[in-house]
Amino acid sequence: MNRQDAKGVVLTGYYSNSESLPPHPGVNSVEEADPAVPSRRTGHYNVQNRSKNAAVAASAAGTKPPYSRCNSQDSLDMDAYWKEVESIGEADAGPQDEVQLKVADEGEHEEAWLTEAGLATLFQESVSEDPDASEDSKVMLSTLTRTQAAAVEKRVELLKQTLRKRNKQYHAPDVREIFKPPPGSTAHSEGTQQPGGEDSEAAERSENGKREVASSGDSIANGACLPTVPSGPDSETDLNLEVSFAEQALSYRERAKGAEIQGQSEADDRLPNFKVPPDKTGRTKVGDLAPQDMKMVRRLVLIEMTALYDNFKIDWKSNKVIKQKEKESGIFGVPLATLIEQDQRRVPGTKVPLILQRLISHIEEEGLDTEGLLRIPGVAIRVKGLCQELEAKFYEGTFPWETLKQHDAASLLKFFIRELPHPLLTVEYLSAFISVLKLPTKKQQLQALNLLVLLLPETSRDTLKALMEFFQRVIDHKEQNKMTLNNVAVVMAPNIFMFKGFRNKISEQQEYSMATGTASIVRLLIQYQNLLWTIPKFIINQVREQNMERQKQKKAGKEKGMKRLLKKMTHDRDKADKQDRNTAENDTSQGFIRVQAPEFSKVSMAVQLTEDLRASDVLARFLSQESSVSVKREDLCLYEIGGNIKERCLDEEAYMKALLELNPSAEWVIRATQR
Repeated sequence: MNRQDAKGVVLTGYYSNSESLPPHPGVNSVEEADPAVPSRRTGHYNVQNRSKNAAVAASAAGTKPPYSRCNSQDSLDMDAYWKEVESIGEADAGPQDEVQLKVADEGEHEEAWLTEAGLATLFQESVSEDPDASEDSKVMLSTLTRTQAAAVEKRVELLKQTLRKRNKQYHAPDVREIFKPPPGSTAHSEGTQQPGGEDSEAAERSENGKREVASSGDSIANGACLPTVPSGPDSETDLNLEVSFAEQALSYRERAKGAEIQGQSEADDRLPNFKVPPDKTGRTKVGDLAPQDMKMVRRLVLIEMTALYDNFKIDWKSNKVIKQKEKESGIFGVPLATLIEQDQRRVPGTKVPLILQRLISHIEEEGLDTEGLLRIPGVAIRVKGLCQELEAKFYEGTFPWETLKQHDAASLLKFFIRELPHPLLTVEYLSAFISVLKLPTKKQQLQALNLLVLLLPETSRDTLKALMEFFQRVIDHKEQNKMTLNNVAVVMAPNIFMFKGFRNKISEQQEYSMATGTASIVRLLIQYQNLLWTIPKFIINQVREQNMERQKQKKAGKEKGMKRLLKKMTHDRDKADKQDRNTAENDTSQGFIRVQAPEFSKVSMAVQLTEDLRASDVLARFLSQESSVSVKREDLCLYEIGGNIKERCLDEEAYMKALLELNPSAEWVIRATQR
């Protein structure tokens, strides 16, 4: 083992292949190896002894220590990590309410996964008897790619095996029936080349409904041809958001069989400058879609993330929190969702806890040039007193912010994160986050993180984004405060990943294994935050397909008698709607689009459609005609509404002609938005 002096060791991009949660039995050999060393469970830490213990444990096991020195300028110096752990131990000394975890029993994980994916009809008879739920499942399954479908099949098969062991009667649906397109569906099997091995078997078992999602240049309704996975020299840094990540990974594996493709080495911590090729239909960010579409996004993302992990045989299982009494009011130690609801009663529209917003603004007001910001802790006793004072005075508006020292404020921010009853990255997906570094390339790690961020509850996702943006602003002042990307990641990793009682649930060896990995994940979250909160286009395309299929099913399922009954009642309304549609169609055929702005008393505005017309041009045209609009320019958005999407706030760089080809039935509406 490479040693430094008592100041610590330098760790580089190591990640453990062992599961971090829950711990395996009998892995506490490190503490047993040297009983004279103060136990980490008492809140005492010694970096030098930790290094020695890790070496002893590794030697006894016949393996190398879980870290090595690297001279790369991008390597993570973990000395600050262990100092932060020591500081956390001092700050959190005393009795603590631990998060009690429950590991899913055999079969429970598959049941929960299928339910969360909107596919409970595949195992719950009561749900399968609901015609609406059954149709939704069929529509969902008809739009899956081959790798997504294989992930569903695997969970159904595992659940079936478990229920057989329990001797429960269970009628497992035939795989061919599972992936049979709904009646009248336009979904069809494309002529994709099936890979060999177990993947080809899965593809053959569910041939119907498995194909790549059509690229944006082709009509969603017409299916068109498949996009190809790039393999050129720029493909390592170009992020393809139009093709399923799991399908790209499958292609990577297929290429690896015929050629030597090197994955990421443990010492390679370089962060590539990833680029997203321009998309004429615009990028879609979190918050741009209607809740109904986001529900579909989340289900598809869960299936896609699982399919990506399945490609590399990464088995992750979600944990559950055993319900226990939680604080219902206050600031520290309050569940995030409860805190947001509490804050929204005071400030409607709040998405990030007010206390966190205030702490961040205070630190920035004091100046981000302070050396050691986030790294140097405040005085522990004083910080505890400040916590109590904030609990009593924050919402009253009487807390003396002018006396709050900057390092104390930073310590309060970190304490707020650690005191959340449930980890910010959630108990359910914490192990999936930790497993990200098991993927062989940085691109695949980034893709997995993108999917995991989208899977987080809205409160966690918005709060995490606020933190990442703040960390980046701190890093922007690195010349003055000496806090580089690596430094911030190393200091914040234990605060984000160590929830209450976490260190009591893992061995010291596991803690070493996780240290550099968690710091690397935080580094990726900060560095690529502008990409991670983007919804991949292939997911949006699948949502569009599902919406179209549902519209067709709804139209086909209308009863003729009901139509006759409503015909007279809706005659006038249908006539008016038809006139509006005819007007829109006529405008389009004549080279115009009609834009509405009902919030601003603008009935409609005809805008000439050109090849170069973008959403930003439409907004500029509107503002030039409506000088009385009091809303700020950045708070206005042009929305795509209806057709194959419920609602989408458009990227200002989106080209209107490309959007019209993608969604010819859409309406275009300008209104204020709250991001």
